[in-house]
Amino acid sequence: MVDAVFDFVIGHFNTVAYIILMMIGFYAMTGKTNLVKKLVGLNIFQWSIILFIVSLSAKRDATIPIVLAGHDHVTGPLLAAADYVNPLPHVLMLTAIVVGVAITGVALALLLRIHRQYGTLEEDELRDRVRASG
Repeated sequence: MVDAVFDFVIGHFNTVAYIILMMIGFYAMTGKTNLVKKLVGLNIFQWSIILFIVSLSAKRDATIPIVLAGHDHVTGPLLAAADYVNPLPHVLMLTAIVVGVAITGVALALLLRIHRQYGTLEEDELRDRVRASG
């Protein structure tokens, strides 16, 4: 039983590592009270998903999806889709990276504004100060 679990973990090391990273990010988002730590947890969670999807789209012995200029695909041999890497997951994850950086920048700007307004980034202190001022 232990050997089977060990073999599974070694065989799927990248998946196990991404799940561990995902759980660390999830814990930081839900278990911490500091807003900066929550933002770092969000970034860890997001990066674990991006790395997981990119690793799923990897293919052994595949090439880039570019047909060479001298290759006549009409009269020559048929091109097998299994011989090429699908670029769509990589492009989508590149978009997710750009969106994630933008979200992080906006969140940091909001955190600066919150800290200037209330003098803290701790959730419970913020809640008390907002109730006292409102």
